[in-house]
Amino acid sequence: MPRDSKDSQLTEDLPVGGQAVIEGVMIRAEDKVVTAVRTPEQQIVVREEIHVPWGRRLGLSRVPILRGAVAFFEMMIIGLRTLNFSADMAMQGEESDEPARSESEDGWKNKLALGLTLAVSLGLGIGLFFFLPLFAAQLTGASRNAVEFNLIAGAVRMVLFLAYLWGISHWSEIRRVFEYHGAEHKSIFNHEAGADLTVEKAREFGRLHPRCGTSFLLIVVLVSIFVFAFVDSAFVVVFGHLQSLLERFATHLSLLPFVSGLSFELLKLSGRKRNHPVTRILIAPGLWLQRITTREPTDDQLEVALVALRHALGKESPVEYALWDAEGEWRRGPRKAAAAAGIAAGSAEVSE
Repeated sequence: MPRDSKDSQLTEDLPVGGQAVIEGVMIRAEDKVVTAVRTPEQQIVVREEIHVPWGRRLGLSRVPILRGAVAFFEMMIIGLRTLNFSADMAMQGEESDEPARSESEDGWKNKLALGLTLAVSLGLGIGLFFFLPLFAAQLTGASRNAVEFNLIAGAVRMVLFLAYLWGISHWSEIRRVFEYHGAEHKSIFNHEAGADLTVEKAREFGRLHPRCGTSFLLIVVLVSIFVFAFVDSAFVVVFGHLQSLLERFATHLSLLPFVSGLSFELLKLSGRKRNHPVTRILIAPGLWLQRITTREPTDDQLEVALVALRHALGKESPVEYALWDAEGEWRRGPRKAAAAAGIAAGSAEVSE
């Protein structure tokens, strides 16, 4: 039986995170981003990318809030890139009669597609979760009271967020992703506990992790209520008039990096202090929400997650898999994870 999530919280917080992708898991550890995907032929394919965190490149890894804002946008791009890779693996599996194309062949096309996907995703997200709640709150006539206005907008934003999660959870394809999400959490708990990285051990851990991106989004919604209420009140004092809907929208949107950075710091703090009784109470809503975005994984899914984790940590794996090399060529022969020549020191800024 899986351990209760309360017991899983007693593990040590380590700088390893990731996300679920289509039929696989991405793990980020140190300077590596490793994605493991199971193809329709049941072969596990692994892609490794060397990635120095933006915060470290820019010298911001020790600057609170700013490092979180940078990490937020960084993880969006990494997440979309790994999702695209997993989708490509699924398509190549379905079209196995066609020769596999390398990433280098369509490099500019992939970058263009990634940019367009990011732009469309941001546009839809901003419209649905930023403008629509403000518009709904404006209709109530609460615009004169900044606290009341933002409480209403925050409530609408929360309802939309929960409805969105509930809706997509009913798609069979998304349920598979949520199962891999559970596998990712269990494998990370397994690593944080210092236990052997095996399917049998990973199965024992809970699937609700305090540093999950789902909890991060919940923190963003709650933090935004207080930040936006303060700024809206300050706007009236500074400019001497109430904000129009568009002024409020522009002001709130410009504060998104600050809100995401502050939320990131709170999420990291909750991960470090997960064993404190007060922290367990505060993170409980985020863990409850993960009951929607995670599902109990199968052993096959745990196997994929552990392959990604072992490879990211430079550990050999008992499971054979194919490696997608630096040129984007699929080496179809089975491989085992060889320990890396060395993993650079320093913590990776991860969302989970």
